[in-house]
Amino acid sequence: MPFPLRPVLGATAALSLLAAVPAQAQSLQSAVRALDAAGTRSIQLTGSGSWFQFGQAPDPSLPWPRFEVSRYVADIDYEKGSARVQINRIQALEAGRERPVPVEQKVDQYVSGPVAWNLPVVATGATPSAPVPQLAAVAERSAEILSTPQGFLRAALANKARSRPLKGGGSEVAFTVGGKHRFVGHINARNEVALVRTWVDNPVLGDTLVETRFSDYRDFGGIPFPGHIERSQGGHPVLDLKVNEVRINGATSIAVPPEVASATAAQPVVKVDRLAEGVYYLTGGTHHSVLIEQADHLVVVEAPLNEERSLAVIAKAKETVPGKPIKYLINTHAHFDHSGGLRTFAREGAVIVTPKANVPYYRKAWAAPRTLNPDSLARSRKGALFAEVDGKRVLGDGKRSIEVHSIVGSGHSDAFALVYLPGEKILVEGDAYTPAAANAPAPARPNPYAVNLYDNIRKLGLDVEQIAALHGPRVVTLADLRSAIGEHSASR
Repeated sequence: MPFPLRPVLGATAALSLLAAVPAQAQSLQSAVRALDAAGTRSIQLTGSGSWFQFGQAPDPSLPWPRFEVSRYVADIDYEKGSARVQINRIQALEAGRERPVPVEQKVDQYVSGPVAWNLPVVATGATPSAPVPQLAAVAERSAEILSTPQGFLRAALANKARSRPLKGGGSEVAFTVGGKHRFVGHINARNEVALVRTWVDNPVLGDTLVETRFSDYRDFGGIPFPGHIERSQGGHPVLDLKVNEVRINGATSIAVPPEVASATAAQPVVKVDRLAEGVYYLTGGTHHSVLIEQADHLVVVEAPLNEERSLAVIAKAKETVPGKPIKYLINTHAHFDHSGGLRTFAREGAVIVTPKANVPYYRKAWAAPRTLNPDSLARSRKGALFAEVDGKRVLGDGKRSIEVHSIVGSGHSDAFALVYLPGEKILVEGDAYTPAAANAPAPARPNPYAVNLYDNIRKLGLDVEQIAALHGPRVVTLADLRSAIGEHSASR
């Protein structure tokens, strides 16, 4: 649930509260004055550095992948609780990891009160695209407003912050917004906000620490502001920014588009297409699943996104094949968009079948507190059962075999799996190959993930007739994969 940004006070109200700060909170009072938090109604900061893709680590033990940021502009209106962030970024090369040729991404994202949205960036002269609501991003983007020095101080005043001294000087300041969103900050002996911690909900990690550190304070047009901002989320960096310019109290206008203001959370839709007897393709969104019927139970491949999606998939599975429990959920890899709904299947009693390296990662992540948005597994207090895939694992019922194979050598993930049904000659995979629309031209350069998938198919000796990709508009054939990677790549 998003939390209200009541702490974005006007200057008069902030000064009134400041006068009432008790003696034990003098460090907070001094910092508010030193950074002119009460008088800072809006701020624009510009910089460059690095951005990291949260939840997409190529291995469960590695940090989030890094992107180089050539332009970062954040416009924040503290009094209205709104912000706009524009980023120009391109994925950084990683030694020893083959990825598709990087292209520059331009991001234009917004939050204002209880709503958030993205505005797709189009080429100059092109028809503007409609804004895309991002309701799930409200809490995180709102937290980023308060995770700036002036934003944190204003929120501390508005939410009756508690202060205590720190060893070595300065103080720790803590408060809660909306009854459950905690913020903890450190003010150093120079009256600078050095650190802000808060927690946001994530389907995989639960209550996820977001920590922002500030350093290299200097004068930007008459106000002290950090020249270096470092943010981590889930234990790894998500932003490393060198601030080049700061403007205070400029004109900031962030109007909520009508289609965003009226947007409501869309209910997940699950469509069913029969691929073979007892094998069903569950689509209806950006991420798909596959349902496989066995003699006395069901197997589902992939639980993407979140609990809401998984609940819809579970309901559709039971409607399609009634009277049989879901015994196994096969997870292809740990990227959060492919693992965000796993816990819901664990609550259902399904064994989570996943590459070996993912199991300790999930066990540790799922042991974290879930106070912000307890899911069904947390409420049930049940445990989760796992089955590791290390090379090959077969799930059988005496009639149909389901083979789960490790994908070896992919630049996308080091703990990666595909699913193969030898009787039906159906391959199920996610992110290794995303089919294009029918009759779309082949890419100029083949995607190395797709080339690697084809190499794995050949080495495993799989006789594939249908590929049910977990992204993309359609079921395709092995010939489509060969065409997508080019005959040269396919014949090597």
